[in-house]
Amino acid sequence: MEVPVENLNGFKERREYVRSLVDLPAEYRIKDLPHVHGGLVVNASEGGLLIRSPKDMPLGLKLRIAVLFLAGYELASLEVTAEIIWKDLHFYNNTEGYQYGLKIIQIFEEDRGKLKQLLGSQFTRGESIHPLPFHSHTAPPE
Repeated sequence: MEVPVENLNGFKERREYVRSLVDLPAEYRIKDLPHVHGGLVVNASEGGLLIRSPKDMPLGLKLRIAVLFLAGYELASLEVTAEIIWKDLHFYNNTEGYQYGLKIIQIFEEDRGKLKQLLGSQFTRGESIHPLPFHSHTAPPE
């Protein structure tokens, strides 16, 4: 179901799911290849993720991603298979990298439950997870 959300500039959000800002480490691999890469999930929804990574990857590539987070005092993770649907050059702390818009194409029910719980929470370093307000931004270039 599409959720039309309007921000202060009158822009109507076209995304199907509301995004939550997060700051979570992730490990990913190109589907079925053994080498693991690191990245950072900066926002997430039930339908997709926005990650930052130094690795240049093409549109349409399918990735296996493990998102790491704290659940109380334990390290937990959830896994998804996602497809890169857009990318953009990104600079962070004077370092060149990429931002990727990923569409979740496969997720197990147990991991879907973890993702929903995580989205209803705010990740705070060293603490448990608490609610986060929604912040809309313009859609990335296509």
